[in-house]
Amino acid sequence: MREQITRLQVDNISLHFGGVTALSGVNLDVREGEILAIIGPNGAGKTSLLNSISGLYHPQEGHIRFVDKNGTSHDLTRLRPHQIAKLGIARSFQNIELFRHMTVLDNIMLGRHVHMRGNVLTSMLYWGRQQREEIEHRKRVEDIIDFLEIEHIRRSVVGALAYGLQKRVELARALALDPDILLLDEPMAGMNVEEKEDMARFILDISEEWGVTVVLIEHDMGVVMDISDRVVALDFGRVIAEGPPDVIRTHPQVIQAYLGDQTLTALL
Repeated sequence: MREQITRLQVDNISLHFGGVTALSGVNLDVREGEILAIIGPNGAGKTSLLNSISGLYHPQEGHIRFVDKNGTSHDLTRLRPHQIAKLGIARSFQNIELFRHMTVLDNIMLGRHVHMRGNVLTSMLYWGRQQREEIEHRKRVEDIIDFLEIEHIRRSVVGALAYGLQKRVELARALALDPDILLLDEPMAGMNVEEKEDMARFILDISEEWGVTVVLIEHDMGVVMDISDRVVALDFGRVIAEGPPDVIRTHPQVIQAYLGDQTLTALL
């Protein structure tokens, strides 16, 4: 792991929907270069936390701060999703959010929108600067396609692909933003063993080779224990434990939240 600089700080946030409390006084630090896993039973508030960080939800209490590569601090608490994406935070979704009628290549190109400088007029006049920009973005997308080993489906319509490949395309679109922090909501849900192994390898390479900080929600405890640097456990909207994977797997409150009187080791 690289230098322990805090890139994202969730400071005592609470989120309510009417009489339902989704998050209650959640504190969380995300350190540069790490893979941080967020775990917890269904309904623990994991996706609500990611939605709050990415701007889909706005907590009623607390603040979320992000430090960019230049060292500038940004308060994300009231920003919209596109503003947060432009700062360098990208995400994937638990339920695939791709344009199913479009090709893989077109879906990934859409991920470059925050970097595009052209306006409507220059887009209509396709030469000069606009043409150079298109070539630059296309090259970056091709690099991502090669990295995720999806060259063979680049011209395929997304809706015709197997579920595991669609999840990989969604990861590609998130990477197309060139994020500093990548938020992954159950990136391996619905995958078979081989597909999970591939996705775990890609996530490790994204962290180690590309220097991207990763925050992921994942229910597969084997994967969490294998690839995470730290784990944060939620239950009923509260943080109940935080620490290295080996500590979390034997933490009494985590065991109780998942399995009652059994041990978390049984999931591995």
